[in-house]
Amino acid sequence: MKSIISSYDLTREDVEEIFKLASKFVKEQKGDSLRGKTVALAFFEPSTRTYLSFNKAVINLGGNVIGFSGAEGTSVTKGENLADTIRMLDNYSDAIVIRHKFDGAAKLASEVTDKPVINAGDGKHEHPTQTLIDLFTVFNHFGTTDGLIYGLLGDLKYARTVNSFLRMLTRFKPKSVYLISPPQLRPRNEFLEELNYPYKITSNVYDVIEDIDVLYVTRIQKERFLDELEYERIKESYIVDLNLVSKMKKDSIILHPLPRVNEIDRRVDKTAHAKYFEQASYGVPVRMALLEKILGE
Repeated sequence: MKSIISSYDLTREDVEEIFKLASKFVKEQKGDSLRGKTVALAFFEPSTRTYLSFNKAVINLGGNVIGFSGAEGTSVTKGENLADTIRMLDNYSDAIVIRHKFDGAAKLASEVTDKPVINAGDGKHEHPTQTLIDLFTVFNHFGTTDGLIYGLLGDLKYARTVNSFLRMLTRFKPKSVYLISPPQLRPRNEFLEELNYPYKITSNVYDVIEDIDVLYVTRIQKERFLDELEYERIKESYIVDLNLVSKMKKDSIILHPLPRVNEIDRRVDKTAHAKYFEQASYGVPVRMALLEKILGE
């Protein structure tokens, strides 16, 4: 395994091996497979969970971390282009984890370095390591990722987590997938054309909530909108509240890549369905597993 730019860079066997390693790291978050290795975190876009969990994952495996979170304080503010920044990091590290506001930034990075590049989110394109965490949460709850009914709710047009999730599911066998969003935020055709499993597009979550095993909620992302008025019109299209949750199956779960704004009522946090904080806790062990698979001896 080398660079991970898209969910398509992982086979089902890769994912299952990562899950096996992650399960080990959930129990004991330490190892030495990265001893003597340095990982560069090049986060040109703000991040909390992804940046900190990658940082912690490297340290837990005995490796060293260099890099930045935010372009401020780097030569980017002087006009240095992305390719030159990556070439510089290539000299100092054994792998580069990149987050950037532009689609395709991670792929460009992988083309100007021979070191493995991990996409930690590029624009509205993809965020494959988040999807590994999402599906690991599903696997831990149900014992499988196959044969389930998934519902993706919210921003399905600009959310890179959704794109990676939809693509990763092509490696598995979901029973069906509901794509629930306002008409303006439906998934882009370029992603829908790739899907090899049954899906249905709808705007009414109440029509399908009783069928869903995994409800994956995303926030309406203000930073992706070119027209602020459009964002204001649809920013509160869906609120997952106790009334909606009461209609869910007894063992169904709610996921969210976080951060959330107001799309999930805080009172839902105390229900057995809410798994998004548990989901976030898997960020370190899953990324440890991925780093060990890429860089470990």
